[in-house]
Amino acid sequence: MREYILRRVLQLIPTLFLISIVSFTIIQLPPGDYVTNYVANMTAAGEILSEAEIADLEMQYGLNQPGYMQYVKWITNFVQGDMGLSFYWDRPVNKLIGERLMLTMIMSLLSLLFVYAMAIPIGIYSAVRQYSSFDYLFTFIGFIGLATPNFLLALIFMYIGIKYFGSSAGGLFSPEYLDAPWSVGRVWDMLKHMGLPVVIVGTAGTAATIRVMRATTLDELGRPYVETARAKGLREGPLTMKYPVRVALNPILSTIGWLLPEIVSGTVLVALVLNLPTTGPLLWRALMAQDLYLAASFIMILSTLTLIGTLLSDILLAWVDPRIRYGERGST
Repeated sequence: MREYILRRVLQLIPTLFLISIVSFTIIQLPPGDYVTNYVANMTAAGEILSEAEIADLEMQYGLNQPGYMQYVKWITNFVQGDMGLSFYWDRPVNKLIGERLMLTMIMSLLSLLFVYAMAIPIGIYSAVRQYSSFDYLFTFIGFIGLATPNFLLALIFMYIGIKYFGSSAGGLFSPEYLDAPWSVGRVWDMLKHMGLPVVIVGTAGTAATIRVMRATTLDELGRPYVETARAKGLREGPLTMKYPVRVALNPILSTIGWLLPEIVSGTVLVALVLNLPTTGPLLWRALMAQDLYLAASFIMILSTLTLIGTLLSDILLAWVDPRIRYGERGST
């Protein structure tokens, strides 16, 4: 097991290097750059920049250098912990991402807990009580949750909040706490506003996880080893939790690692609709403005978390399911 983990960790290094090259190249594929967008916006506002001023801007942001030189400068600083300067906000990328990272992680982790707390028990119940009234009800709700985009739910809740309660459902803070320093009151105010975004973001994930948990549990309930356990006199409840549910959790555990980048990036559309100060809108604005270093650093962080998450999922599966551990030993 240790050799497997070490081998996988060593494989991450060349993979991340290739990802950094590809992501940096893709960001530069659209025509123009940040200066081009800036000049276009200034021209639309009625201010014309001279060629000398444009050249000075390109030199200031290092955009007059070849693409490979820009990449070498960025990746060298990135490895050393310096993600560069954001063109659009004129601030260090580290600080921009760090300011919104905590709020994003809190909201995403609460959404994840909401998904699993709701989906796993409902999926198990629907499988054990197949074709019951509750099974049909949860199946119907699950299909509605899968078919309804999260941003549409956000718009609906905002409409209900404004029309019937006279207040907007957007934001994570009340006006008096918006720019206030952190305190117990500000944390409590944030938690009070966090419930609605968590439910909206977690709706689709809950619906999908219910379907997966129900299907995999049903598949395991018909296995011969379950029938053998019943024949030995095991009670249905403990039997279901000890054998079918344990195996049925494998598909869910295998995707836990994929949630790491989502925890950091957040749901962009929902964040834009609800005006949430998370990292999702920050990435969207960076891509729209062709803010090279901010966008590249953000994508690099998400890629790193994806690879680490995949490794954690494999380790977790090997820990939960002995068959995977034995298979790994046999292959080595």
